[in-house]
Amino acid sequence: MHPGANAKNPTNLVPVSVPGAAPIMAVQQDGKEWASVTHICKSLGIDPKSQRRKLHAKSWATEVMMTLVADDGKEREMHLVDRRTLTMWLATIDAGRVAPEHREALEAYQAEAADALDKYFHSGGAINPRADEHQINALLRQAQMQMELCQAARGLIHEDHLEAKARIVLARGLGETPELEPATRPLYAQDYLAEKGLSDRQRKAKAGVFGKRLKKAYIDRHGREPEKYPLNLSNGQVRHVNGYTEADRPLMDEVWSTYFGEVLA
Repeated sequence: MHPGANAKNPTNLVPVSVPGAAPIMAVQQDGKEWASVTHICKSLGIDPKSQRRKLHAKSWATEVMMTLVADDGKEREMHLVDRRTLTMWLATIDAGRVAPEHREALEAYQAEAADALDKYFHSGGAINPRADEHQINALLRQAQMQMELCQAARGLIHEDHLEAKARIVLARGLGETPELEPATRPLYAQDYLAEKGLSDRQRKAKAGVFGKRLKKAYIDRHGREPEKYPLNLSNGQVRHVNGYTEADRPLMDEVWSTYFGEVLA
């Protein structure tokens, strides 16, 4: 494990486009590029924990744990590997062990990941200070359109969620870390379950029951149903789910400890 594990001043993960696959979430620290293992694993439908254990056992692997700002504006400790390790690790993933619907993405990562990181961090890209004028104008226009969508969504989406989204969009356009009020940060039930270290199978098995019990607990406490938030799915679709914020974390903790505190099977 790399000695510079925890960054004192969290920075943003940035999406690095890879043709034929979901973007690599990456960051540059001290002149070196680092890629999130967890995000790639989720894109490929493989278990991040088992891949992390595999990397720990490799003498050639250079890894770090960094506290970074995720896509939703929250700070999380994340497992990352450097560019060289990324290439070698991806080469060890057998396409035969990946679900058929993810094999094309795996092949794209194996062929394009290293070049994508190089092009982004050394030739300019999304919030990269080396971006050329055309790229900057395109990014500013994208941010403007997203802010216009946020404005149009007033009255349709919970105000706390809408404000958080707008702050994230604005921060990206400025190349800064979003300033979010902790208590109003959106907290999806599925993200809460992911923080519990559940495998994909365990999370899917518990998500429905946890969501129902959480909704009931919320109604009992507040006398109304939770409002809806838009959730961006990995396939690009948007699904509206019950909306909670960091202020509801204690309630989630209560539901978890009451109904799911047992040792996981």
